[in-house]
Amino acid sequence: MNYLMMTLRVIHIFAGIFWVGGTLIMTFFVGPTIGATAEAGQKFAGHLMSRMKYSQRMAAAAGLTLLAGAILFWIDSDGFTSAWLSSGAGKGFSIGAGFAIIGFGTGIMIGRTIKAMGQLGAQFQGKPTPEQAAQMQALAKKQTQYTNITAAVLIFAVLFMAIARYLVF
Repeated sequence: MNYLMMTLRVIHIFAGIFWVGGTLIMTFFVGPTIGATAEAGQKFAGHLMSRMKYSQRMAAAAGLTLLAGAILFWIDSDGFTSAWLSSGAGKGFSIGAGFAIIGFGTGIMIGRTIKAMGQLGAQFQGKPTPEQAAQMQALAKKQTQYTNITAAVLIFAVLFMAIARYLVF
């Protein structure tokens, strides 16, 4: 039994479930609910991000997923040198990894946008000025775009990871 491989797979799969699941729940349910509930939604979002450290936990899950996946890929491909890389499985895992890396990058952009929104919101003294409201709306639009891209590419990453062993190119 290869305990290293088993441990890496467990980390990769469970962290990936947390990362992708959290992204999809946020994209399809929590985010739209925050937007629809105005001030109460913003209070909820503030608590979720600052007190519950949602962004940091998602970043940790994403990082663990990518790190464990990279090590697994390194081992399976014999240091990126084996013929396995040009097999259907090797290509499928490579495509899935590419989508996951894109999702990690857009996740970083989501985190930056959330941070900018928090900083802007901290400047509000009561009701935001028209300029502040316009800035917040632009940031919210950006965040929605990044979130939708992240959700889409992570769905493709999971799809390719799930079927990679069965692909024939």
